[in-house]
Formats: sequence, structure tokens, C-alpha cells
Amino acid sequence: MSPNATVGPTSTAQRRRFGLLAALYVAQGVPFGFQATALPVLLRQAGLSLESIGLLGMLSLPWICKPLWAPLVDATDPLGLGQRRSWLLLMQGAQAATCALAATLDPATQTAALLGAVLAMNLFAATQDIATDGLAVDSLADGELGYGNSVQVVGYKIGMLTGGGLLVWLAGKAGWPALFSGMALIQGACALAVLRYRAASTTQAGAGRIGVRLVLRTLVRVLQARASRPLLVLCVSYKVGESMIDVLFKPLLVDSGIATATIGLWVGSVGMVAGALGSALGGWLYARLGATEALRVTLWLRALPLVLIAVCAAVGVDEARLIVCTTLEHAAGGALTTTMFATMMASVDRRIGASHYTLLAAIEVAGKAPGPLVAGFVAQRIGYAPVMAVGVLLALLPLLLISALRRPPAGGAGAVDSGAFNSGASNSPA
Repeated sequence: MSPNATVGPTSTAQRRRFGLLAALYVAQGVPFGFQATALPVLLRQAGLSLESIGLLGMLSLPWICKPLWAPLVDATDPLGLGQRRSWLLLMQGAQAATCALAATLDPATQTAALLGAVLAMNLFAATQDIATDGLAVDSLADGELGYGNSVQVVGYKIGMLTGGGLLVWLAGKAGWPALFSGMALIQGACALAVLRYRAASTTQAGAGRIGVRLVLRTLVRVLQARASRPLLVLCVSYKVGESMIDVLFKPLLVDSGIATATIGLWVGSVGMVAGALGSALGGWLYARLGATEALRVTLWLRALPLVLIAVCAAVGVDEARLIVCTTLEHAAGGALTTTMFATMMASVDRRIGASHYTLLAAIEVAGKAPGPLVAGFVAQRIGYAPVMAVGVLLALLPLLLISALRRPPAGGAGAVDSGAFNSGASNSPA
């Protein structure tokens, strides 16, 4: 994908298609926004230790493991409504039911059950993401991929804003059950949008046409290709330091006496707006500079607010410092995420688009998982500031990988087993 190949929706059909994609990515961002912002606050108020809060990163395991069942989502139609619509409706219904169940739980006395519900939310959201990415790959033309990436990142951030900001603010006013009820209503509304959607064509791309075995073999070849290694390493490493700092920032605010409503407003709401604006900046930088230079610029931009947060951990946090750190961190993080996702999209082979992009996205999530786990245990023993200082250094290390990145070939198919596609792939899911 050329970074300059970006167009907006110009017809009614296009606007409906982009609108549906936006709604789906919003719905997928709500559970993660809750986990990233609201859940640490909720559990800290319930008396859990930093060690326990650090373990929350394990709840993202379904996002790491989703390549294992991505070909199944590509190849099956459980409701007979079309591969994408069937899986989307199933997962949205499951998420709505799980959120409704979570609304009945007491975080202080039923912590394990609540965490199990959040894990289930992540499982359903991760599976929905496979189908959503598949829908995007199926329906977006080459010239629409840039705009589609903007819809993905901004829509997801709006979902995070809702789950980690607006609903947290609501919880501060009406109690935590109201937050989960709101999440259930959002998933139900998105399911209605999917029910109304009719694809322009019944043809589906991906594993449904070429077979699961071929997809799996192709993904293995992608992992083994020498030219793919710098991007794969970058996917794993570029968020490690940021994730360590981010998981500790919310407990730091609670320990500093910042009110729940204030955290929800600035971290979950205003911060997410700043992140959406940063995402637009990242798209502009990618179009102007290309992947390599845009990644270099956004990695440096991201380092600045992380340094400020580490300093605040040492000298103290008040509301003014919270506002500055949150706004800058979300804006810079949004710019970096959009640039990184655009680079990932440019490397995807559209013939296996959902499964290929799912693999890259899972590797990206896997890179963020160990940081919070380590950070919580270490910070419990030596404090916030030293751990955050290490996080800043780890956030700068990916700059060493930028020069090794190569511009992907047209269509991103350089590492794919092209010959296998010409050898008579089976249409069977097996």
C-alpha cells in the first residue's frame, strides 16, 4: 500500500461501509479502554496490591493467541449469514451478555469472577477483531486502505475513550454496575448495525477460498522470511516501555489522591481525544515521510511524555501535571500507533488479509504483555520512579531497528508462498 493512497468515502455505499467499520472498531475498543483505565482504578479502590494489578496484562492473552483461531473465523459461517456477519453477531451477543453479568458482581468480594468476565470480554473482542479486519480487507480497495486505517485507530480510541473515560465518569456518579450496563448496550447497538449491513458482493476473501492449511503454511513462511524480521521485532518491542509506564500511571494517580472522576475525565476522556488527534498526525506523517522516517519521528515524540511521567513519579503528581502528561502521552502514542499500523497494513498480503494482519496484530499485543507484569512486581518493591525510568530507556531502543526496515513490495506479498496459491488450493476449511 502506498502511504499516499488515501481517499475518503464518496458514495452512500462507501459511507455506510466506513460507518460500519467505525462502529465495529469503537465496540472493540470499549472493553480494552475499561481494562486499561477503569479496571486498575476499580481494583486499587478494592484494596488490591500493585503486584495483583500488574497481573492484569495477562487478561490480554486472547489478543496474543487469536492467530490460532483466525483461519477458523475466516473459513466458517456458523449462523449462515455470511462469514463476517455471523462471527460479528455471535461475538457482540457474547460480549453484551458478559457485560450484563459483570454488572452483578462485587469487585471487593468477587474479584476472581470479575477478572474472569474481563478475560471473556477480551476473548470475544479479539475474535470479533478477526472478523472486523477480514471485513475491512474484503471491502476496502487499495486506495481506501489509508482511510480505513484511520477509521480503525480513531474508532478504537473512541471506544477506549468510552470504556475508560465516559463510563468511568458515569461509574463515579452512578456506581460501577452502570459502567457494565453501558458496555452491554453499546455492544447491542453495534449488533443491530451489523444486522442491517449487506455486503455488495457475496464473495469472501481469505481462508474460506484458499483453505486453512494453506493459510497456516503461508503464515509460517511469513515468520521465517528474513525480510520480515525487522518488522516483527519492531512489533514486539516498540510498546514495551510504554506499557510498563502506563500500567503504573493509574495506580500512581490513585495513590497521589487524584479523584476517580478526575482520572476518568483527563486520562480516559480528554486523553483519548488527544490520542485521536495524534492518530491523525501519525497518518499525515506517514503520508508525507513514509514508514521509516514517520516511525523515527513518532518514536521520539512518544519518548517526551514518558520522561515527564517518570519525573512526576519522583517529584509528585497534581492535577496540572496529570493534564500535561496525559495529553502529550496520548497524542504521541496515537501518532506512533497509526504509523505502526499503517506500516503493518502495507506488508499484508490481501489474499490472506485477515489472518496475516491478525498475526502481526497479535505479535504487537504480545510485545506489550510482559511489561505490566514485570512493572507491577518490581514497583511494589522499589517504587514507581525507578521502574518508569527503565520504561523510558526501553521505549527508545526500537529506534535502533528503524534503519533495518525495508519498504514492502507492492501488495505486501514478498514473503508469501505465491507458488502455493497457483497449485490448486482447496476450498475446504480443512
